[in-house]
Amino acid sequence: MKRKEIKAASKEELESKLQELKKELMKQNAQIRIGTTPTNPGKVKQMKKMIAKIITQLKTGAKAPSNKQEV
Repeated sequence: MKRKEIKAASKEELESKLQELKKELMKQNAQIRIGTTPTNPGKVKQMKKMIAKIITQLKTGAKAPSNKQEV
């Protein structure tokens, strides 16, 4: 997912994608700990970055509506 796609996605979609990525990351980390060679070594780093982007969007997206106050 690109940043534009993340911003356009709903909160529910982002949360489901976040859970999916966390499960996949656990699987990859388990393979690394066992000692097997991962098929794509750079994938772990990409997943961590994507998780961080989604978490950031969820936190900033939740704050955005509450910051708009009329005087």
